[in-house]
Amino acid sequence: MEQIFSLSSVLVLPFWMLMIAMPTWSWTKRIMASSVFIIPIALLYSSLVLPNITMLLPLLASPQLDNIMSLLSSQSGATTAWIHFLVFDLWTGRWVYQDSQNVGIPWWIASFILVCVFMVGPFGLLLYIVIRRWRHGSFSL
Repeated sequence: MEQIFSLSSVLVLPFWMLMIAMPTWSWTKRIMASSVFIIPIALLYSSLVLPNITMLLPLLASPQLDNIMSLLSSQSGATTAWIHFLVFDLWTGRWVYQDSQNVGIPWWIASFILVCVFMVGPFGLLLYIVIRRWRHGSFSL
């Protein structure tokens, strides 16, 4: 499970580096315009979830704190949750990257926000929404 955990972290790094460090490069724009890049990490997540779906669905359909704590306290549960975070943070980062370019947020501001999305996803998203609103006067996304 440690190898899967490490592999999942490595799988997302190139895409974050492109968005953060080379946001205006034509290849970054081309790669981020496609959703294909998310497939390998989503498949990895699916390979961990689907074999356990009959056990997971009742826990997730009616979540209780103790059950979720127990689920996440194993290597398998923590790794699966980590990959879940990675997939959705990367997808959110992709949206921030594309939207910031569409609305004209300078690359250096967007790159800072992307670091925040990468490290602390929901806070980074909140930061982006606030900055987008401040610069453009609208919460419409």
